[in-house]
Amino acid sequence: MRHTGLAAAVFGAIATMAGIAHAGEGMWVPQQLPDIAVPLKKAGLKLDPKQLANLTGDPMAAVVSLGGCTASFVSPQGLVVTNHHCAYGAIQLNSTPEKNLMRDGFNAATRPEEVSAGPNARIYALDTIQDVTKQVRDAIAAAPDALGRTRALETIEKQLVSSCEREGGYRCRLYSFSGGNTYRLFRNLEIKDVRLVYAPPGSVGNYGGEVDNWTWPRHTGDFSFYRAYVGKDGKPAAYSPDNVPYQPKHWLKVADKPLFAGDFVMVAGYPGRTARYSLAEEFDETAQWSYPTVGAHYKKLVALVQAEGRKDPDIAVKYASTVRGWQNVMKNYDGQLEGFKRINAAATKHAEETAVLDWLRAQGGKGDEALAAHAKLVSLDEAARIHRERDLVFGQLRSTGVLGAATQLYRLSVERAKPDAEREQGYQERDLPTIEGAMRQMERRYVPAMDRELQAYWLREYVKLPDAQRVPAVDKWLGGNDEKAINAALDKLSKTRLGSTDQRLSLMKADRASFEKSKDPAVQFAVAIMPTVLQLEQEGKARAGDALLARPLYLQAVADYKKSKGQFVYPDANSSLRITFGNVMGYTRTDGSKQVPFTRLEEVAAKATGQDPFNAPKVLLDAIAAKNYGGLADKKLKTVPVNFLSDLDITGGNSGSPVLDAHGKLVGLAFDGNWESVSSNWVFDPAMTRMIAVDQRYMRWIMQEVYPAPQLLQELGVPEKK
Repeated sequence: MRHTGLAAAVFGAIATMAGIAHAGEGMWVPQQLPDIAVPLKKAGLKLDPKQLANLTGDPMAAVVSLGGCTASFVSPQGLVVTNHHCAYGAIQLNSTPEKNLMRDGFNAATRPEEVSAGPNARIYALDTIQDVTKQVRDAIAAAPDALGRTRALETIEKQLVSSCEREGGYRCRLYSFSGGNTYRLFRNLEIKDVRLVYAPPGSVGNYGGEVDNWTWPRHTGDFSFYRAYVGKDGKPAAYSPDNVPYQPKHWLKVADKPLFAGDFVMVAGYPGRTARYSLAEEFDETAQWSYPTVGAHYKKLVALVQAEGRKDPDIAVKYASTVRGWQNVMKNYDGQLEGFKRINAAATKHAEETAVLDWLRAQGGKGDEALAAHAKLVSLDEAARIHRERDLVFGQLRSTGVLGAATQLYRLSVERAKPDAEREQGYQERDLPTIEGAMRQMERRYVPAMDRELQAYWLREYVKLPDAQRVPAVDKWLGGNDEKAINAALDKLSKTRLGSTDQRLSLMKADRASFEKSKDPAVQFAVAIMPTVLQLEQEGKARAGDALLARPLYLQAVADYKKSKGQFVYPDANSSLRITFGNVMGYTRTDGSKQVPFTRLEEVAAKATGQDPFNAPKVLLDAIAAKNYGGLADKKLKTVPVNFLSDLDITGGNSGSPVLDAHGKLVGLAFDGNWESVSSNWVFDPAMTRMIAVDQRYMRWIMQEVYPAPQLLQELGVPEKK
């Protein structure tokens, strides 16, 4: 359940609590946990809610971020569990056509056999959260104009982060809540040596593939294991054979009691983005243009890469992770669009916004400031929309393959000429290891022939743009609007040397003058477009500076309105730590069919066709046929449960999140939502929204009977059952 996209919108988040919280809906920030103690207990929590507010204690300290997914420590030797699809990039990086781990799985019998998850793989363990609202808002308020406000925010952010990271081994990040009403600085231990330990075969970890994605019933063993390594001194260090397993202070224990329908469950994780407090204008833009347009591009790109992959196994392997990401998002967008229609989301969003505006107008002069802020946000959205086609196509063209590498490396040379504190974020000294990692791992995700096809796709999209959407620098570089000009550009780009890892790494240290004298065609493209990139960046920052004043005012008004109605307010997701809670339960579809909360082992076999994506392993089918449940059968189900539903509120980024029972023990891993829930990023539908998790009993059954890993079961404290 990963959410990525060609275009991303940043929406504010409300961090105010009002009214009474209910189970199911709500992604609660840690600071709100004392306020929701009563509903937590009512839903069935057996722990003291104060225990959950202790982010460095048990069980919260065990929950970590992977920088896009969630995971958790499950042993004192740094063993980490997450989703198979979250580890898929690492599995793909270590795969070749001859040794395809995506297909065959991976099982390190001993520690030395564990392999690097990649140079950019990270585990972030939360250390502290600091409220820095006053410092940030004072800096913004002192700025002279819109562009100055954005620059002031960037400056104070860099200062805060630099101070926070002064002690080595930490990665810090500033989070904005309520569009800028609150700012918090998160400090995380940054573990840089992450190794793949175990991944079931794709016919288990991705059973059902894109056919079953975002659907119920589900039968997927979506789990894998990493291990965190550090230097011998216990501090984070880059990959080295001499590193040792990290020893966390807390780790999750696997549940020792069965999970039943109605039982309390909760998830702690790092959800990416929701937009429940967005403007109706922003919703319309997304539903009417962004999702349909981006989804259509993804479908074409998937078809393009798959066609080439059928001809070249190297392309199939190297672009597998990229294609899977595209497939996930395009299906998600389709589901959201369908959901918008089903629940009439547009009418809901407009009605909610109208109610807030009417409430503000009824307050006389007191509401004028928030009304003006709303009007300003609408005008900013309209201004950004004027060149949306250009921004989408130009953005993708300059980030594809060797063109993306050249553009990033040239920008790095521009920024490196400045003092570190004045560099653009993403190009400071703290960012160099990430850039180097991307340049290194590109060799595992790049084939020249495929890169040419992707360049051709975006160049053809570019020449379709109307004159008002064109970029003069690209027009000059391309030198024409027809297929002849495109092919000439592609032939020229084919002579680039940036397909070489050594060449890319050498350019990380090159100065700006060296780039501007370069004869490499990809570098020449980067040099030609950079003035435009910088100009568009400044225009975007000016709009963002205006929003820094308007959005906090309007979102505070939304929170005040909800409070006046006795409603509860929780934050929009923004990739920071959240807790959501509820109960195991099924649901009833619009056609009246009742969906039970658990799927069963026998249903895996019933679905098997022998063909991908329902090509269950023979050993799995044989074990089911023999009713070999390995001591893991549920007494009520009379078999091993596979996946289960609950009414929890999650989104992309929550993938891999531990699902905990009433005692804080691990009962499963969140990995998806049902088809009816995908529109909940914008409008939450409690009747239909359900989270899908893989049951820990199925995970153990796979590790015991199908793809044995007795060493890991022992480490988890759940030795094989007979």
